[in-house]
Amino acid sequence: MNMNSIYRFQPEGVKTECRFREDLASVMLHVYGGGSTPRGRGGRGGRGRGGGGFKGGKTVVIEPHRHEGVFIARGKEDALVTLNLVPGSEGENGEKIEYRVWNPFRSKLAAAILGGVDQIHMPPGSKVLYLGAASGTTVSHVADVVGPEGLVYAVEFSHRSGRDLINVAKKRTNIIPIIEDARHPHKYRMLVGMVDTIFADVAQPDQARIVSLNAQYFLKNGGHFVISIKANSTAQPEAVFASEVKKLIADKLKPQEQITLEPYERDHAVVVGVYRPPPKKAT
Repeated sequence: MNMNSIYRFQPEGVKTECRFREDLASVMLHVYGGGSTPRGRGGRGGRGRGGGGFKGGKTVVIEPHRHEGVFIARGKEDALVTLNLVPGSEGENGEKIEYRVWNPFRSKLAAAILGGVDQIHMPPGSKVLYLGAASGTTVSHVADVVGPEGLVYAVEFSHRSGRDLINVAKKRTNIIPIIEDARHPHKYRMLVGMVDTIFADVAQPDQARIVSLNAQYFLKNGGHFVISIKANSTAQPEAVFASEVKKLIADKLKPQEQITLEPYERDHAVVVGVYRPPPKKAT
């Protein structure tokens, strides 16, 4: 694909122009048009390091996904995308809109969305506590989804990944990077306010306890959690998932939905639920 090719583009049914750029680091959808919609750089599409990226063809249509803040780019191949918040370079026609490809092979949340999860509980304007932020790739997409009025508190223990996370946050003012162990939420209690949703991808044996501890500090009653669970190789995945669900229930985290992440991730499931739901009113 020629990175400088210009294609016809129809964001949400409105014709304008689009520039696809593919290089070693990224695939970017630049949609040129009116308005001052936020824009910026994007992530590479395709599976793993060898992915070929998003092939849009000559016509691409952007459709809103049923999860608010998430979109589908329909072209020669379809792709999950988010509307970028980070300012990019000016196009020939002035202002532009830019969408970033969200790779489900590199993001548990993207895999869950494409797998048909009913709710992610991250509407625009919401506050999310992200545990296990790694280098910030999925965090950056969550920041796109919650938008400029939302906020993402991103907790990562590894200092190496934390450096990358901090660099991501420098460009995205709605990300608060926290380089700490999620097992000890009291260490960052002064940095995090009450949140609407906790997302966790910590891949630790005590992951249910980690989510519970953070929920006690930061998750509002009736708030939601989205947790990625990885089964270890010594037990059946179904048994591991069931065990984690029992632990969540014991800590007042009520699961409402569970899906596996195949074909994007093996032996992984995402559990979505509510924290301390209000008592049902008698009818």
